[in-house]
Amino acid sequence: MDRATPVASACPGCAFCRSPGQVNGAAGVGHPAGVERFGILPIASFPSPKARTRLHVDRQARLPARVSPGASRATRCREEGEVRPTDIRVPDYFHKVVDCQWACPAHTPVPEYIRLIAAGRYADAYLVNWKSNVFPGVLGRTCDRPCEPACRRVRVEENNGEKPEPVAICRLKRVAADNKGDVRQRLPKPGKPNGKRIACVGAGPASLTVARDLAPLGYSVTVFDGEAKAGGFIRTQIPRFRLPESVIDEETGYILDLGVAFRGGERIDSLARLLGEGYDAVFIGCGAPRGRDLDLPGRAEASANIHIGIDWLASVSFGHIEKIGRRVIVLGGGNTAMDCCRSARRLGGEDVKVLVRSGFDEMKASPWEKEDAQHEGIPILDYHVPKAFLCEQGRLVGMQFERVRAEYDAKGRRKLVPTGEPDVTVACDDVLIAVGQENAFPWIERDIGLVFDEWNMPVVDPATMQSSLPHVFFGGDAAFGPKNIIWAVAHGHEAAVSIDRFLHGEAVSERPPPQVNLLSQKMGIHEWSYENEISPDDRFKVPWAATEQTLGNIRMEVELGFDLATARKETQRCLNCDVQTVFSDRVCIECDACVDICPMDCISFTANADEGQLRTQLSAPALNLAQDLYVSGELKTGRVMVKDEDVCLHCGLCAERCPTGAWDMHKFLLEMTHAGPGCRSRQSCQEAA
Repeated sequence: MDRATPVASACPGCAFCRSPGQVNGAAGVGHPAGVERFGILPIASFPSPKARTRLHVDRQARLPARVSPGASRATRCREEGEVRPTDIRVPDYFHKVVDCQWACPAHTPVPEYIRLIAAGRYADAYLVNWKSNVFPGVLGRTCDRPCEPACRRVRVEENNGEKPEPVAICRLKRVAADNKGDVRQRLPKPGKPNGKRIACVGAGPASLTVARDLAPLGYSVTVFDGEAKAGGFIRTQIPRFRLPESVIDEETGYILDLGVAFRGGERIDSLARLLGEGYDAVFIGCGAPRGRDLDLPGRAEASANIHIGIDWLASVSFGHIEKIGRRVIVLGGGNTAMDCCRSARRLGGEDVKVLVRSGFDEMKASPWEKEDAQHEGIPILDYHVPKAFLCEQGRLVGMQFERVRAEYDAKGRRKLVPTGEPDVTVACDDVLIAVGQENAFPWIERDIGLVFDEWNMPVVDPATMQSSLPHVFFGGDAAFGPKNIIWAVAHGHEAAVSIDRFLHGEAVSERPPPQVNLLSQKMGIHEWSYENEISPDDRFKVPWAATEQTLGNIRMEVELGFDLATARKETQRCLNCDVQTVFSDRVCIECDACVDICPMDCISFTANADEGQLRTQLSAPALNLAQDLYVSGELKTGRVMVKDEDVCLHCGLCAERCPTGAWDMHKFLLEMTHAGPGCRSRQSCQEAA
């Protein structure tokens, strides 16, 4: 859309007035006044280049095997100390620019579904999510949101208060789920049987993702679980005030309706026996079912009032526990601890406290989970190390804690040291222990050829999810320890690809590339097929039900979700990071109009150099090494165009201003290749046909 009308200029933009290597040769060009010179008024909500000095999100965290954090950097080799032109044909280059999708373990195309929500196409937005992350309604309420800390909006915005906030990606996902209508006719159908049988142990998100991917291909998938209904820890450990059971039933039902055989109430107690039933492949997604205990003085004497967090949450979920003591201590700093303390408030706990060894900012719980607990009047006391359970006449009356502080060595390693203060005694009637979870595989025999490591965990290839037994695969918490739902889904997708390739006689180590589409969004000289206006709005708050009502009913959902009008406003905060600036050096005349108009000063024309030097000689130094530079081929003056992808707003002003069309806006759509013909070799597909 037109953002402003340029004033006619007598300059033909021939670049003859500039000598080679000179970045800003003409008066007023490359200077803030140059924006006004071309008749484009600065947008007040845009930040200045100082935003680059902020702490950037570390996007080098472990990602699924088909996405290498360094892959796009490898597309540029060094020749005589200079950076070679960027090869935008490599999928990971623009993928990395779409910060939210790059950070998502399942690589959901976030901006794509946000635009669909903005257009009121809720069913389409839901299905974009469903293909990628399988449980949009569940994740729209409970996801750990790795996409949001990565959101570009956080680091480019400085006029949104002291704490700029990302787009509400997770809660917009819920908007799609809640307003999609009936999508069952648009979901896949059971495939023609291919004679292959798959067993999935556990009915959590990893196993259900495997089933979802393989059942439409004709595989006969059987899912075993000790509980009567599918869902795994989604059903047993997430309280109903965060996730209604109807949402779980609906989204697990979509998968079971694909012809998946669910054998609830049937816990597998011998892997050797299961393998003897002739399954062609077995996937183990049984989670990390054992909560850690604390062996402290008084533990045995007070055992009746000391509960393991995840077991207690399961008992609450199934209605086996309906009340708790008035004074409750919750030990632990993760999301499970937050669920425990909020559940305890609803079951009669009037004085509920969370005590944690670490500092508040170092807690593993998501920031919003901590905020929710505090909003309900639950204090979180940090730097308290539990020392003993206190009992009187066989009854738990409190706990004793040692006060500590954090000290860091020269390498940044933390050590907790006593402060020397007197021990702290906290009175209580019940204690919930939520200090971590661990895997338990007593049902897997150690003499069947499956290798375990020194931590008693199965040795699993992180790329293929394959174990030392070629036809046995792991995923979710069972593979690498406790994570979250979206990681379990990502593991399930990878395992399904491996199973499909394995049963077609292909090497599972060869991973299929993603499907990529790059398409121009131009609809006119200054018109785009997406809304490129930058909304100055603060993040909108999701409304809550009244606290006095929710604290009295453990099954009443706290968050009400966005109404459609507010959701539409929130979608406008998205910067459309998947709409990429694509540069053609063949038609560039080096007029520097794009340099003038760019509100972030992220475009420069300069002499080529090695990357370290190049980053410092730009109009605004490119300080975030985690994001690559976009470098053109050599231009007529011998210079190159260099764009810092890190803080680009994707506003399209450079393309609107360019007199030759050297800049264009292309939508980059990347979808991971799942199990099916696309993940196999052409020869294998021809043989299958």
